[in-house]
Amino acid sequence: MIDIKALRDEPAAVKAALARRGVAASEVDAVIEADLAHRSRLALDESLRAEVKELSRQVGQAKKAGDEALASEISARSRQIGEEQASAAAAATEAAETVRQGLLYLPNLPADDAPDGAGEADNVEVRRWWPGLDAGRAEPGRQDHQQVPHWEIGEALGLLDMERGARLSGSMFPLYRGAGARLQRALTAFALDRHSPTYEEVRPPTVVLTETMTATGHLPKFADDAYHLERDDLWAIPTAEVPLTSMHRGDILEEAVLPLRFTAGTTCYRREAGSAGRDTRGLLRVHEFEKVELFAYTTPAQAQAAQADILARAESMLVDLGLRYRVLDLCTGDLGGSSARTFDLEAYAPGVDQWLEVSSVSWFRDYQARRANVRFRPTGGGPLQLVHTVNGSALAWARIWAALIENGRQEDGTVMLPECLAPYMGGELLLKAP
Repeated sequence: MIDIKALRDEPAAVKAALARRGVAASEVDAVIEADLAHRSRLALDESLRAEVKELSRQVGQAKKAGDEALASEISARSRQIGEEQASAAAAATEAAETVRQGLLYLPNLPADDAPDGAGEADNVEVRRWWPGLDAGRAEPGRQDHQQVPHWEIGEALGLLDMERGARLSGSMFPLYRGAGARLQRALTAFALDRHSPTYEEVRPPTVVLTETMTATGHLPKFADDAYHLERDDLWAIPTAEVPLTSMHRGDILEEAVLPLRFTAGTTCYRREAGSAGRDTRGLLRVHEFEKVELFAYTTPAQAQAAQADILARAESMLVDLGLRYRVLDLCTGDLGGSSARTFDLEAYAPGVDQWLEVSSVSWFRDYQARRANVRFRPTGGGPLQLVHTVNGSALAWARIWAALIENGRQEDGTVMLPECLAPYMGGELLLKAP
């Protein structure tokens, strides 16, 4: 969440920053007013508490002096004020929760250099890459034999069975078969080997507590997009960012150990509640998918370098996979709620003739760390500071799988995979019908 001190000290600046994200000033004012009410009720609670304490002292003095009548009179006043104090304390607690909820719903302040815009149409393309670019080759066109969607290729070659997946779990739950399933496993192993040991490999739980989801900003605002196991009050993770962000929840780290870097390959779950009317065929939008995440706790000074490192790693993998891609600098109107700056990577899939988002690399400043209470002790002394968090996918496999199958389709209907996957595919890179 954003810093309450910023709301108190620089309300105009906060409103101006959030206005770039389309947040109405009235939403910010509501939190400011709730904070004023909370502080007023807290002051009353403290004043009444002090008065009760003083009256208790006077009761003791009256009894010591043998004046029971005066002691009784003061005790009656003390009880009355004590009831008022209890009511004021309850009101202060209620007001504090109103402030907390307001802060939980306000998005992060965007970075100054994030481009302004209302939505995805205003995102800025930074660069694109394709095989042969470095040799001066023109950007490739869409070949006739590649104009087949991955779900048709997958079915023909026995790699993907969306029908049986739906029979088992409902729509948008894919079932991979044979070499298609091995390709999923190969991609995860390829990525984890690439990122370790610079990023410590972690295999976190894939169901987490409510406070773990809240720490990243996925709750309470985006509860409709998540799977909730109500009986146990646990949430299926939408990304490994969620457990990685909370690995040091409540901890104080030494500046000398930062940045701390982690990578995790996990299954992820998303309800895709807002996908009605959008293309949900094949692997374009699924409820369950595999993903390798990169994550870092940093000092404020290290954050942008950490974001650049994750972005470079994700791009280098796309280069090795031979996938044409582009980098987008997300505008303020398309940023995720917790992000201050995000770069998206989109791979081109010729079968569906679409750019598919395969990674988002985001810098969150101290927004998530304030929720998770992750701080560090500066080496040179001084007060504790909140860490910054940075994360990105490297990479998300459902759409990578689709792009590889569509780009690798040969004129005879087989699929050729990139050489970098040979060690993970048992040396067999040509996928053909069984």
